[in-house]
Amino acid sequence: MSSRAASIARSALPPAVFGVGFIALWELVVKGFDLKPYFLAPPSKIWQKFTENFDLIWGATKVSGTNALVGLLVGTAFGIVMSLVLSRYRVLSDLVTPLAIALNAIPIFVLVAVLNNMFAITSEVPRRIMVTLVVYFIVLVNVARGLTQVSPTHVELMRSYAASDVAILRKVRVPNAVPYLFTALKIAAPASVITAFVSEYFGGSQNGLGSRIASNIANSKNAVAWAYVLGACLLGLTFYVISSLLEGAATPGGGSKRAKKSR
Repeated sequence: MSSRAASIARSALPPAVFGVGFIALWELVVKGFDLKPYFLAPPSKIWQKFTENFDLIWGATKVSGTNALVGLLVGTAFGIVMSLVLSRYRVLSDLVTPLAIALNAIPIFVLVAVLNNMFAITSEVPRRIMVTLVVYFIVLVNVARGLTQVSPTHVELMRSYAASDVAILRKVRVPNAVPYLFTALKIAAPASVITAFVSEYFGGSQNGLGSRIASNIANSKNAVAWAYVLGACLLGLTFYVISSLLEGAATPGGGSKRAKKSR
């Protein structure tokens, strides 16, 4: 086994063991205390409903996943562009950053309700905008930090070579911000999924994971609702794994090097 495969195995084994143990304990608690299905469904029943309703769950997952992906891509692009602008113009940063923080502090249901009134009832745009706003703030804060928190020695060295601000940005600030970007993506990827299906609770087309979870709980079909929750968990894990793979491809060995540097 190669060192990389061994490293992946060592990283994956503890959460896998914990996950299996947690599911086994969950099953034992439900069966041992004879908990009623309307209170808590056992994992075996949830898996049964997941397989029985796979086509419906897959359709809802595609809807929520598409909304999350669109919002993730657009929010990331806006966050990167705005962080480049704010790192260049300090006055603009002092003006925009408090506004971004205030906007991010507004509860999701308030913004979704406003956005739903601006678009057709069947439109997915409000949910995508909501995901974009959440992702935008995460990316903005992290990338802006990476662009500004560079080593003064590196900047002084570039200036000693009469490097322009653009050259310093391209050769010093941007490379320093790349790890921060992927850290933001690993946070924003699952957050985009959560935001996408939570937004579905507050109106719009009832065709995504959030609306299906709510409708099944309202009809006392808790096992089916948990099956949709399982679909949401798998979707969030998929987004996170893809962002981690992208980080590994773009910055091979970057994580370990940063860890050693911080010690």
